[in-house]
Amino acid sequence: MMTFSKSGLAAAALAALSCLPLHASAALFDDDEARKAILDLRAKVDVMARDVNSRIDTKADKSATLDLLNQNETTLTEIAKLRGQLEVLANELANAQKRQKDFYVDLDTRLRKLEPRQITIDGKAAEVDPSEQKNYDAALGLFKAGDYKTAATALQDFVRQFPASGYAANAQYWLGNAYYAQRDCKSAIAAQQLVIKNYPDSPKAADAMLNIASCQTELKDKAAKKTLQELIKQYPDSSAAATAKERLGVK
Repeated sequence: MMTFSKSGLAAAALAALSCLPLHASAALFDDDEARKAILDLRAKVDVMARDVNSRIDTKADKSATLDLLNQNETTLTEIAKLRGQLEVLANELANAQKRQKDFYVDLDTRLRKLEPRQITIDGKAAEVDPSEQKNYDAALGLFKAGDYKTAATALQDFVRQFPASGYAANAQYWLGNAYYAQRDCKSAIAAQQLVIKNYPDSPKAADAMLNIASCQTELKDKAAKKTLQELIKQYPDSSAAATAKERLGVK
């Protein structure tokens, strides 16, 4: 389909006017009337040309506006997509940062669990490694559960593995009790003697001597009296010494 510019349409209208048979018009009108008619026609053509131009301008403006609207719509769509992608990336970043933070918190917690802790054992400060704490608790748990044979093995292994542990004296003491609970007095005495020898400053030393005296009494060993006397002498302020005095009948 052919299209015309504004100037083309105006020229076409003027051309159409120029093609009018002036001689025919002159036959119908006199010169003045003919000139007036031509002027009127030209005036009408000018009006029509302006109207056409106006319509063309309006149409062009509308077309341009529609193009701009279409372009704007496309741009808004692209912006919406980019915002959606940005939100997804922001969410993924936030999740990644949270996972990283959780990882470091978990790692720090695990490392702290592996670090030695300062605790108090029988009134004395001691630094205990998590592994020795776990082993000691497990061994003592067996003793409390009445599984004395397995407890004796676990306590013996603990003393061998952690000889410098703050729990070593206690473990050796409970080892002697585990033997005693199995009515193995000879092993019980040997185990308690190691408490006195290796850990003389431990609060368990006095109790170990009292247990030795108890085993000696069951074995009808006369050394039981001497052990009680020695207990009172070495640990006079202990509760074990008070028990020893009661057994000896002394004040």
